[in-house]
Amino acid sequence: MDPECARLLPALCDVLADPRQPVADDTCLEKLLDWFKAVTEAGSSLLLLQDHPCLVELLFHVLKPQDLSSRILSFALRLAGIFAAQENCFQYLQQGELLPGLFGELGPLGAAAWAAPSVRSGWIQGLHSLAQHPSALRFLADSGAVDTIFSLQGDPSLFVASAAGQLLVRVLDLALCGPAEGHISLQAWDWPACARKIVCHLEDCLRSEATPRVTQALHVLTTAFGHCHGLWTQGLWVQLSPLVARLLEKDPVPAPHALVDLLLSVARSSMLSSDPGLWETAAQTLSRLSPTQAGPLAAGILKLQDCPQALRIQAFGVLLQPLAFVLEATAQAPGMPGLLEGAAGDLMAVDTLPPSKSACVGLLCSALAHLELLQPLPQRPSPWPQAPLLAAVVAILRLCNGSAAPNSEAGGRLCAMLGGCVRVQRAALDFLGVLSQGLGPQELVTQVFAILLEYLVSPDSSPTVLKKAFQATLRWLLSSAAPPGCCDLEPYAQLVLGELLSVLRKRLCSPCWEVRDSGLEFLTQMTRHQGGQAGFRQALLASEVPELTRQLLQDPESYVRASAVAAVGQLSSWGLLAAPSSPEHAATPQKTPLEELLLVLTTDSEGFPRRAVMRVFTEWLRDGYADVAEDPERFVARVLQAASGDLDWEVRVQGLELALAFLEQLLGPCGPSAAAPPGTLAQALQALCRVQLFEFAFRSLFDCDRPVAQKSCDLLLFLRAKATPSSNSQEAGDGPDVTSVEAALRRWQAGEQGQPLGELAPEAVLAVLRSMDLEALQDTLAESSDHVERSPQSLLQDMLATVGVLGDNEADCY
Repeated sequence: MDPECARLLPALCDVLADPRQPVADDTCLEKLLDWFKAVTEAGSSLLLLQDHPCLVELLFHVLKPQDLSSRILSFALRLAGIFAAQENCFQYLQQGELLPGLFGELGPLGAAAWAAPSVRSGWIQGLHSLAQHPSALRFLADSGAVDTIFSLQGDPSLFVASAAGQLLVRVLDLALCGPAEGHISLQAWDWPACARKIVCHLEDCLRSEATPRVTQALHVLTTAFGHCHGLWTQGLWVQLSPLVARLLEKDPVPAPHALVDLLLSVARSSMLSSDPGLWETAAQTLSRLSPTQAGPLAAGILKLQDCPQALRIQAFGVLLQPLAFVLEATAQAPGMPGLLEGAAGDLMAVDTLPPSKSACVGLLCSALAHLELLQPLPQRPSPWPQAPLLAAVVAILRLCNGSAAPNSEAGGRLCAMLGGCVRVQRAALDFLGVLSQGLGPQELVTQVFAILLEYLVSPDSSPTVLKKAFQATLRWLLSSAAPPGCCDLEPYAQLVLGELLSVLRKRLCSPCWEVRDSGLEFLTQMTRHQGGQAGFRQALLASEVPELTRQLLQDPESYVRASAVAAVGQLSSWGLLAAPSSPEHAATPQKTPLEELLLVLTTDSEGFPRRAVMRVFTEWLRDGYADVAEDPERFVARVLQAASGDLDWEVRVQGLELALAFLEQLLGPCGPSAAAPPGTLAQALQALCRVQLFEFAFRSLFDCDRPVAQKSCDLLLFLRAKATPSSNSQEAGDGPDVTSVEAALRRWQAGEQGQPLGELAPEAVLAVLRSMDLEALQDTLAESSDHVERSPQSLLQDMLATVGVLGDNEADCY
């Protein structure tokens, strides 16, 4: 322990033990526990207590009848558990009857303080910490603590109840693991008494008619099989699996969600997944639970690498049932390949429509979400029913927007329940976008584009639904691109594109800023991927979309202006920002995209658009954009001048990113043989001085925002690696005069940022770079900004200062 902390510790223990003193807040106590845990993990707890008897005195003081706060009592219980985790320290504390006093019936268990959930939680956490060795196991068995843990499983505080279940698993693992684990019988009745007691308790809970008790047992077993991997888990499953299976005989099945969690936990366990009885129970569970309850189990089974094929088919059938129901209810099934073809289980009958809107919506959203996650996985079911799934999703979207015309009673009820339901629309559009990764019949793909256009055109589509519709449309258009080597979209996608751009033009004029923003995001991504396609270029240039995008650089909403900047950047990169041809613009000189974005960078009052401009400029510089490539030095100088004075630290970081891109163009990327040839280096340094990159980088090195300083440090380290001294370097006594540069840097470091560096000589810059300890600065910047305040010494000082024990000059008041 640090000597200063050792000096402060006795005073802190006196404060914590004094009920008259104001109680430290929970955050300080948690930090104090973390510190003690780190100290004991690094050394001996016994030596710690012997060297600092004030800690033992604090624990003994807690045992005295007094009006201690529940927080301090909880703290003491957890602290004792941390110390007792080491067996020799446990025995030392046992000698003074300290542990029975804290954790036995004579302690908080029988006091009024036990009514506080924090005390009960501290008691459990303390025992969890000390349950690390055989002595602790004997203590738990002899003190009656196990029975108390059983009762705390039903605690009204969910945190306490959950922690009690986890402690039971810890005790069970402690009793059955260790040197004798290989000799543990798979028969639970041959286990140690403490383990048998817990198993009997779990059996009683599983047999109970009270659902909460069943839930408690299932949660304990789920934790055990999920976190413990000893041989004893096989014996536990053999002993209790018949009782778990018997739950399925009850009507209704108790605790269905907890049962699903347990079966998936067992199925994922390498020790237990080979048990045939597990898969039989899983199959019965899929059959007995409702589709909503069985959905998570079905999805979990289908994500497993090894699972019986029959069970996989049954699980897939559970997920497909709601969509098959939609197809049948909307008369889509005739002539359509069966969605449940080959699946085990009966198709959900049309007259078993979920009785309420919330149940129907929940079932459909759950099924769509599970299938969306399943589609990209390599272990997804094969063959994958792409065409029926497309038909079902299109039918759901038509039911939601009212364009479906079902001719059955069930279809009419679906229309009534799903009409205008944004939640289902979002889920269906997400899944429709994922389905773009597969192939489909031409007529179904046409229907997909038709329904997407309906949603994009409809005035009833909410902004969030429109955003999802744009995203799904983008994925389908990109999946419909012609094979590599061709320069156009597929014919049917080309036909859609004209209508889509007409819709986009209207959406960019929407009064709702979220809609304008979504339209710009779609345009940006579409241009990024299809900017070189002849058909896309022709359709886009024939529309008003590029000019509208340009106008949105003046949008009143900063998010929209930022998206417009990104869109203008992409359009310009592909040469798709033609000057307007209308007569009113003929006499007015049109600004280039570069000039327009520079104007945004220097005049926009919000940070988002300016950050977007910096990202576009960096991309333009790296990609060799024509207006930049004409005079890259002039471009970089103008951008760095604007970025260096920006109040937004992210803009300054982006400015350094652009500077790094410029450096790489001049000197090549950083690599093992990083040094640049002397001739190249000399020319590059002169160019860097002309664009005033060094002044920007050195100023940024002392920026008050740490990410800026870190980026500048990285940039200067890169430059120094490229500028390794050559053999004909000047002699030490003949070096350049760096006095003025170093003086300016010292002033900047002290916070005087006003004075510029002035004209720099490349040799002086290199000399300064080589004299700076950039590695040490990089290490300092890597530390968190509050690393001093987070130190144990600072914590102890602050806690003592709170109660006036320290003088004002000793408190670390950060």
